[in-house]
Amino acid sequence: MRRPAKNPPIGRRSAKPRPPAARAPAAKPYHHGDLRRVLIDAAMQLVGEGGPEAVSVREAARRAGVSPGAPFRHFPSRDALMNAVAEEAQRGFRAEIEAALADAPAGDPLGRFRCLGIAYLRWAMKNPTHFEIISSRRFFDHDRSAGISSDNAELIGLTERTLAEAFSAGRLAARDLKQVQIAGRALVYGFARMHIDGHLPRWGVAEAEIEQMAADIVDLFIAGIARPAAKV
Repeated sequence: MRRPAKNPPIGRRSAKPRPPAARAPAAKPYHHGDLRRVLIDAAMQLVGEGGPEAVSVREAARRAGVSPGAPFRHFPSRDALMNAVAEEAQRGFRAEIEAALADAPAGDPLGRFRCLGIAYLRWAMKNPTHFEIISSRRFFDHDRSAGISSDNAELIGLTERTLAEAFSAGRLAARDLKQVQIAGRALVYGFARMHIDGHLPRWGVAEAEIEQMAADIVDLFIAGIARPAAKV
């Protein structure tokens, strides 16, 4: 007859061997690549399709093929994403300016000033939604964007130096260079807005004429501020 097994004394309960503790799985590296870059590209695509109002972090994530929460390590808010989009647009604008200056006539400050104005208009008319972002204060905080503020200051300084050089060379009739600079900026900004807002057809300017009209108004402005050439 089999005897019943005795209960082990309290404190000496027989224990079965424990399986080794499972280790937490090691964190896997994120394999998407440069997610920040991909999100900016997706947001730029959204801007091109539906304007700045079409941008959302969630939709940029969907376009990038990541979870809705993934972008927040790079862009904690829509404002942060829009700031990055504005910086990207500003880089494109700056590249247009630099390409135009590379082809500007040497030793001709008014020729360089003309190139600046036409490059501004050409870029704004080719990239209306990007122009809308960096020219309007509705889509991101200009004052909190150090990169864009610095770049704008550099372009303003470049324009100031160009006009000062033209004045020193006796090429300008106007003496108030700040007034000339602001008037020139108002001219190109205003024409770009007229084009983007669809006003030019009402003024009798056909689509095929807009690019030439842009160059013509810059030339008209420069003719108004230039000192007439001395007669020989």
